[in-house]
Amino acid sequence: MKSQGVAYKYALTAIFFWSTVATAFKVSLQYLSPFELVLYASLTSTFVLSLIIFIQKKFNAVKVHIKENFKSVLLLGSINPFLYYLILFKAYDILPAQEAQAINYTWALMLAFLSVIFLKQKLTLNDIVAGIVCYFGVLIISTKGEPFSLNFSNMDGVMLALLSTVLWSMYWILNTKSKVDSIVGLFSNFLVSMPIIIIYYLFTQPIELPSLTGLLAASYVGIFEMGITFFFWLKAMQHAISTSKIANLIFISPFISLIFIYFIVGETIYPSTIVGLTTIVFGLIIQQLKLSKTK
Repeated sequence: MKSQGVAYKYALTAIFFWSTVATAFKVSLQYLSPFELVLYASLTSTFVLSLIIFIQKKFNAVKVHIKENFKSVLLLGSINPFLYYLILFKAYDILPAQEAQAINYTWALMLAFLSVIFLKQKLTLNDIVAGIVCYFGVLIISTKGEPFSLNFSNMDGVMLALLSTVLWSMYWILNTKSKVDSIVGLFSNFLVSMPIIIIYYLFTQPIELPSLTGLLAASYVGIFEMGITFFFWLKAMQHAISTSKIANLIFISPFISLIFIYFIVGETIYPSTIVGLTTIVFGLIIQQLKLSKTK
């Protein structure tokens, strides 16, 4: 049954938890390497998603989906959670949380650009203007308010954060060809990716027992970034009478995130971050105007 009020409750819950994940990433990386965080967060998320699948009695659907679409599931699982989160966590390990989360937020714009190449969609004037505005915002943030100096605070971190937007966009582009239930598809990707993640860990990382604090932080990331929050957002969209009103709520998330970053991580929030983030959000709103007109 459609209910905008119920949709808002689910959406705001999802947005709250998504607003905490940049802080959770940074706290986790104080105790774990980026790949350890990928491993333990993915294990947690796979467990949480399995509970949802169990409650919804969809294990048979998972079995059928993996059997019939193993190659595509393997490809998607290799991107998310394996490559995407490995690159993203490395970016967070190098950059201040406020920079990494702002750059990663431009994935929606990257999705529009890559859709032109892979889905043969047309690039509109709104897309071009949004791109100029958003990436100028990235430039403001990554140069700490001196965009024309091109003096980046950490070029490697910026490139990794931008690469994460490419991987995330490719994940969703590949998903457009899948007709499977969203939760079934997501759980299948995580389930198939776990052997890859574990084997990679065994061959590339020193095997050490993580601290309890590190495990708890990774579990939080697995539950609220990779797992159940996606379920809340999906439920919001299912209940929404107007999905555009729900989708637009996501624009408040990065600003709430700055509050957590300031008080918990202890980062000084630069004025350039606020200006740059506002610029990015403005660019994304320009892009949303195109979608509204299309609808």
